[in-house]
Amino acid sequence: MEKISSRKNEYIKHLRKLAADSVYRSSCGEFVCEGRKFLDEAISSGAKISSILWKDGEAGEILGISPQYVAFPELYSYASFSENSKGPLFTVKIKHKEPAGDIPNAIILESVQDPGNLGTVIRTAAAFGIGAVILTGACADLYNPKTVKATMGAIFRQRVLKLDLGETAAFAEANALTLCAAILSDEAEILGDTELGRAAVCIGNEGSGLSRELSDLCRRKIIIPMQPGNESLNASVAASVFMWEMRKNG
Repeated sequence: MEKISSRKNEYIKHLRKLAADSVYRSSCGEFVCEGRKFLDEAISSGAKISSILWKDGEAGEILGISPQYVAFPELYSYASFSENSKGPLFTVKIKHKEPAGDIPNAIILESVQDPGNLGTVIRTAAAFGIGAVILTGACADLYNPKTVKATMGAIFRQRVLKLDLGETAAFAEANALTLCAAILSDEAEILGDTELGRAAVCIGNEGSGLSRELSDLCRRKIIIPMQPGNESLNASVAASVFMWEMRKNG
C-alpha cells in the first residue's frame, strides 16, 4: 500500500476537488465518501469503489480494490471533509440509474437546494420502500459530500433519477402514477383523509414551494394538516410525512 506524505500529491488534490466541485465530479464520473460504515455499505450494495485512502494507524486493506493509499493523520485531515474522522476516504464510480420494472410510487423533489434535506429524503425513501426519488429543477447535487453523508448509505440502495419536467410527466404516465402536489391551498385534500396508492408526490423548494409549471401537471393537490399559525414544514420533514402515508397504501 503506497504511503502519501505531501499535500501536493495528485491523489490528495483529486480527493479535495471531488469534495468541492460538482463539475469536476461529473467530469470524473465519481464521488467521494468517508467512513468505514459507508465503505462496508458500498461494498455490500455492489458499488464500484475506485480508490481508498486510509489514515495511518487506522489502516486496513480491502482485497480486490486498487489503488489503496495511507496518509499520516495530519495529511488525512487535510484531505478529509469531516472533523476527527477515523476514515477511510474512498471514491465511488457514479452509476446512472434508469427506470426499470414497475415503480409503484415516487417522491419528486423540485429545486430542493439544501444537501442535508436531499440526503434525508433519500434515506427516508429507502427506509419506507419508495420506488424512486426524482430530482427535477435546480436541486442540490446528489453527490455533494453533505448529501451523501445525510443519506447514511442509502445512496447506494435507493433509486434516484434526475429528470426535467417533461421527463417527470412521462415517467409518471409510464408507471401509472398520479402526480400529486404538496401545497398550501384551501382547495387541497387533507393528508390522512385520502389514499396515496400509485402516487408521485411533488415537494417544492424550501422557500418558494412548487413551480406553477409542475403544480399545473399535478392532478391532485394535498395539504398536511397543521395547527393554525404554523408555517409550512421543512422540505425533508414534509416529504417524510407523505412517504409514511404512501407506505401505508403501498
